[in-house]
Amino acid sequence: MSTHQPKAAKGGKWRAPAMFGALAVLFILEGTVSNTMFSGHWDNALGILRVGLISAILALGVNIQWGYAGLFNTGVVGFLALGGLAPVLVAMPPTEGAFAAGGWGILFAFAVAIVTLIIAVTLYNRIRGKLRGWVVAAVLVLGFVAYRTLFDPAVEAIQAINPAATGYLGGLGLPTLLSWPLGMALAAGAGWIVGKTALGLRSDYLAIATLGIGEIIVAILRNEEWLARGVLNVNGIPRPWPVPYETDLQQDPGFVARVADFGFDPMVGSTLLVKLLYIGLFVGVLAVLMWAAQLALNSPWGRMMRAIRDNEVAASAMGKNVTGRHLQIFILGCTVLGLAGAMMISLDGQMTPSSYNPLRYTFLIWVMVIVGGSGNNWGAVLGGLLIWFVWIKAGEWGPLLMGIVATGLSEGSVKDHLLDAAPQMRLVIMGAILLLVLRFSPRGLLPEK
Repeated sequence: MSTHQPKAAKGGKWRAPAMFGALAVLFILEGTVSNTMFSGHWDNALGILRVGLISAILALGVNIQWGYAGLFNTGVVGFLALGGLAPVLVAMPPTEGAFAAGGWGILFAFAVAIVTLIIAVTLYNRIRGKLRGWVVAAVLVLGFVAYRTLFDPAVEAIQAINPAATGYLGGLGLPTLLSWPLGMALAAGAGWIVGKTALGLRSDYLAIATLGIGEIIVAILRNEEWLARGVLNVNGIPRPWPVPYETDLQQDPGFVARVADFGFDPMVGSTLLVKLLYIGLFVGVLAVLMWAAQLALNSPWGRMMRAIRDNEVAASAMGKNVTGRHLQIFILGCTVLGLAGAMMISLDGQMTPSSYNPLRYTFLIWVMVIVGGSGNNWGAVLGGLLIWFVWIKAGEWGPLLMGIVATGLSEGSVKDHLLDAAPQMRLVIMGAILLLVLRFSPRGLLPEK
């Protein structure tokens, strides 16, 4: 036996702590060192960290699908957006008179649509011959006409109610934390529909299908104003417990006295406390997810999923239901993505459908998984935190780097072009990191064991 194997195992034992230690150093430098590379403000460091934790949860959801089962989901943005819809439906107050004006009409329209689909599927399975296509088409056309007859007047009635401020159904006025399970359920339901439709296809067709469905979901949220105001946005979504508002803290004499004892201004102290509470809440969610993901990965179920991933033919020959297991893991991954989407909207305090950009919410998440190490849950978390940190700081490093490159150039079109292209250096830096990792560590910074 080679003597190199124990050394590799020993090095692998300390690889993850070393990587997370280096990541911690980056955040400490961001909070303490003020120079051209780092801001020297803990406010910035904590702000990056709290969104980085959500990014880690997103990367974990994609890793469950890709790392466990080899399912290539390019519609991450759609499931994230569905999860983000949940705080609007749960935490926002209901729009007065909206449900009475058109809520029942929308529910009846959806009921007609569901019944139409059930009848069409039933007739398709029972009728044989050329008549089947004509009958099913006629049922679908009639159902669509009935659906639009009920749906359109109901939507117009809802959107006519104070369109400048509301113009949508509103929510239930419940605590924001209750919206997180709903976000998981919405994304899981969409995952089931997509999985039943597309998981029988080849991997490249699955990627195309999920890409299209993700864009369809985002397009619906942008255009259906009765649901979440579309591009008009929903503002003022309440914060989750136990996170208070900075203004409430600044008006609390007890809090002002306590932060003064530590030498902080009330405004600075309230900002730091709110971010620390968000971080504590997100760390708790991530810890529970990591515990469950690690438990599943190391269980017989996890070993079975990796066996299916590595050789579907052999697993099928052993009696495993490959498509059924793929559907199961796809839904689990979408559930995690929906949770992250609800957490993100709870953090932002507003629903902005136009901000759901596939470059940010699909491509960047995949970079996190690839760089961190697909198939390794800890690698997904590392990639989420690291890539988000670099993504934010690259917006500052890019112009600085381009300014250094253009220093020796004479004034003219070339220098002007380089300086104008400086904001795009963020994408160049991301591409360079991805290429370097794929070249020197193809399995990621923390490879799957």
